[in-house]
Amino acid sequence: MSDRKLAGQFLDAAIDLLQRIRDEEADTIEAAGTLLADTVERGGRLFAFGAGHSSLAAQDVVYRAGGLALMNLLAVPGVVGVDVMPATLGSALERVDGLASAVLDSSPVRAGDALVIISLSGRNALPVEMAMNARALGVKVIGVTSVAYATETKSRHSSGTFLKDHCDIVLDSRIAVGDAELTLDTVPAPFGPASTVVTTALLQAVTATAAGALADRGIEPPLLRSGNVDGGHEWNGRVLEQYRDRIFYRY
Repeated sequence: MSDRKLAGQFLDAAIDLLQRIRDEEADTIEAAGTLLADTVERGGRLFAFGAGHSSLAAQDVVYRAGGLALMNLLAVPGVVGVDVMPATLGSALERVDGLASAVLDSSPVRAGDALVIISLSGRNALPVEMAMNARALGVKVIGVTSVAYATETKSRHSSGTFLKDHCDIVLDSRIAVGDAELTLDTVPAPFGPASTVVTTALLQAVTATAAGALADRGIEPPLLRSGNVDGGHEWNGRVLEQYRDRIFYRY
C-alpha cells in the first residue's frame, strides 16, 4: 500500500470523526459555549487542563489568536505535554492520588469559574479527581473525553468512576478506544491517532459558540488577535489590560 493511500485513509477517518461531532455533539457544543459565555459575563475566569497529549488541546485555546483571552492553562508539573523526562513519568503522574487536590489548592481557581478538563480515556486518577474537586469548589466543569472508554475499560480511580461522571457538560470526542484509525496486516500495532485533531476542533467550536453568545448579549467577546497582523499587539495589549485580573499567564 502506498504512503499516499494511507495518508488519504487517515484524513478520511479524521474528516468522518469531525462530521460525527458536528452532527452528534451540536447540542453539547452549544451548551458548553453558553456556559463559557455565562462565566465571562458573570465575572468568572476560564481554565483548561489536560495531561500528556490531552494537554495539547488545552494549550491550543490559551493565549491564542482568535481565542478567548480569559482562557488560562491549569498546569500540573510533569504532565503538561511530553516535556518531562522520562516521558513515561507523565503517564505515571496521571495515576497519582491527591495530585489534583494539591494543584487546585495552589491555583487561582475559585467558585464561579469554569474549567475544561480534557482526557481521552477519562479513567486516570488525575482528571477524575480534578473534576470532583473542582465541582466541590463551586467550579463548573466541562469534560472532553471519549465516552467509549467508560464501557470498554476500567477506571483507575478508587471510586471506579470516570471523568464523564463528574462534569456539568460532557463533550464526547467519539474516538475509539486505543486512539488509532489505521491498521495494516504488515504492521503489528494500529496507528494514526486522531484525538488531537478532533479534540482541538471541539474546543475551537466551543470557543466560537461562546464568542457568538457574548456578542448576542451585547458584550464584546474578549478575543485576541494575531500578533503578526498590523495592530495586533496593540489590540491584545488593550484586552490583556482590561481583563488583567482574570488572566494568569501574563505574570
